[in-house]
Amino acid sequence: MNNLFIEAKNATAIKLAEIPLLNYDAFKGALLEATKEDARHIISLFVKQNPISAPTQFTLYAIIGDKEKHAFLVTSTGVGYEYPSLSNDLSQLSWFEREIAEQYGIVPQGHPWLKPIRFHRSWHIGHDAWDRKETDPIVPCVTDYFTMDGEETHEVAVGPVHAGVIEPGHFRFQCMGEDVYHLEISLGYQHRAVEKLLMNGPTLASQHILETTAGDSSIAHALSYTSAIEALSSQQSKPSKANATLNTILLELERIANHVGDLGALAGDVAYLPTMSYCGRIRGEYLNMTAELAGNRFGRSILLPFGSRLGMNVAQAEKILAWAKTVKADLDNALKLLFDEPSALDRLENTGIVPTEAAKEIGLTGSAGRASGIANDARVDYPLPALGNSYDCYTAITNPSGDVFSRALIRYKELEASHNIIFKLLEEFIAEGKSLDAQTDYLTALPELAADSMAISVTEAWRGELVHVAITNENGRFARYKITDPSFRNWFGLAYALRNEQISNFPICNKSFNLSYCGTDL
Repeated sequence: MNNLFIEAKNATAIKLAEIPLLNYDAFKGALLEATKEDARHIISLFVKQNPISAPTQFTLYAIIGDKEKHAFLVTSTGVGYEYPSLSNDLSQLSWFEREIAEQYGIVPQGHPWLKPIRFHRSWHIGHDAWDRKETDPIVPCVTDYFTMDGEETHEVAVGPVHAGVIEPGHFRFQCMGEDVYHLEISLGYQHRAVEKLLMNGPTLASQHILETTAGDSSIAHALSYTSAIEALSSQQSKPSKANATLNTILLELERIANHVGDLGALAGDVAYLPTMSYCGRIRGEYLNMTAELAGNRFGRSILLPFGSRLGMNVAQAEKILAWAKTVKADLDNALKLLFDEPSALDRLENTGIVPTEAAKEIGLTGSAGRASGIANDARVDYPLPALGNSYDCYTAITNPSGDVFSRALIRYKELEASHNIIFKLLEEFIAEGKSLDAQTDYLTALPELAADSMAISVTEAWRGELVHVAITNENGRFARYKITDPSFRNWFGLAYALRNEQISNFPICNKSFNLSYCGTDL
């Protein structure tokens, strides 16, 4: 397969000219053959618009993760405004192809359910696949919701406006009695054109834009972005061990805070209020630890290419270590209450099941995928240079049952693992007795980036694989910046989990995934 793909490590640059440009049939065959291996899965599929002088209007890029090689396999093909859909043969690509049709007006002919994900006009070319000029081929407009016929069927519409501060998203349930036969999810109510704002970058605003793409994953986005910049930069120095320690601690604090919040909310959804109340308070402790290191509770503006804006000293490390050990004791008690309560567990077990084979077909990632028995974790599968050797002794935590309980259990076990990682790194940092100096060079200037190149940067965010792909033009500016949030690959998993479930179980199924609306709407 050497002539079909180029192999790329995480956060390293490759020249665009080195990426195989296959004819469409060879491209499709290469994807189908490569993904037969259990160790491989689709990371991203996206389009870049070509200059007018190019042989084809667009280049379609596919990126496959190969965890045995700890690398990505990259290939491409040229397409016009139509090409035969890949989704019938590789269902992981269904949402990717719908997004391409939405963003570029490109029709994947024969797609099994071609409709927009977000229902907003493309910024790339001014129209989407359902709004073509009269002289262009028209794709059948499939914008209506799926419906069921029958006197006993009924439809339940939820959102896009929800109670409290929940982000807007629309859920349409097709039911017979209390049983859900189909759930359709519509997004796109918070579109900010993040990828458009990044074009012709990087600028000093680029990192801020990415850190605010999804507020609960600011650290993960910052790591992916700064790692891409490092890969494309002419500066080839590696992050120091102390810097990798700080990066890892911040990433794991972000994971812990969100897992704690989710487990507390899940307890609330089954009306188990003790754990809900405790976790609400405890989550704030971890956010405050992040603020101690970053100056704010979201962890923004702290990570920089090759360094840190504030650094970390031994006194801070000692404070965080003692603080985290104290809070973890409270957390263990709060979670033990939930996982020892039969009436609460009864609501979670055998509810919202996504079997392993279905999870693989959908392409589930992160804790949701691991809860269905898929042993993928970017922390070990695709080591990120910015994190050093922090995860050398770590292995993916899995459970095969695929239900709400399993998704809760994975979070519970990952909390234990994340604490152990943080404790070990802090103890080593304190033992060495050397502070990490602040780095300010990149606050006022950006490095020159390699021209006509691509960098793939994947971080295991708390929901799963967060993919950033930066492509530069002949001037070393961003010609395309593609972000694939883990939620993008997991939303259909939630829809699947509701099949044949009672509609009253939607809140706990939804919370067991807890997917991002804004992170998907880019």
